[in-house]
Amino acid sequence: MSASSETTVAMPAGVDLHARPAAEFVRAALGFESQIEVLAGDRAANAKSLLAVLALGAKAGTTLRLRAEGEDAGGAVETLAARVASLRE
Repeated sequence: MSASSETTVAMPAGVDLHARPAAEFVRAALGFESQIEVLAGDRAANAKSLLAVLALGAKAGTTLRLRAEGEDAGGAVETLAARVASLRE
């Protein structure tokens, strides 16, 4: 049976989710087997797709909701939340 996990995390001050930070995020997401989705407002994206994550247009201070489904869902959400919180320009 697969597990699911969800959490929220705010984009750090002064950091927008543009190419470099988004690439770091997606690279981390690709390390998990779970299906992972990131949501910003009313937009949702596959966390393993750079173009989809960039299309969210998340700016500094935006609250992201991370949702994962699969055997490693808990670890995926925890790792990605920490990755977002540690992003720097």
